[in-house]
Amino acid sequence: MDVKVVSKSKNELRLEIIGEDHTFCNLLQKILLDDKNVELAGYDQPHPLIRSSIVYLKTRREASPEKTLLNALANMRDFNKEFDEKFTEAVGLS
Repeated sequence: MDVKVVSKSKNELRLEIIGEDHTFCNLLQKILLDDKNVELAGYDQPHPLIRSSIVYLKTRREASPEKTLLNALANMRDFNKEFDEKFTEAVGLS
């Protein structure tokens, strides 16, 4: 996975994520949209044969898009950890 900043301003951030598709970006978008500081979040895959996505984020007020994205990534880690624990328990491996 490579990440490139396409553009950024005080309340907006646009990234190109190379090597990821809907699986990662859809979860990231959902978690970003759950944040009250986020006005707009989404992603686009310019071509179906190229594993590259453009993620965009616009925050409200004084919220930093970089910090908001870092918070979303931390929430994704927590979500995955919780799923791992519940799955391990469900299959009797705990």
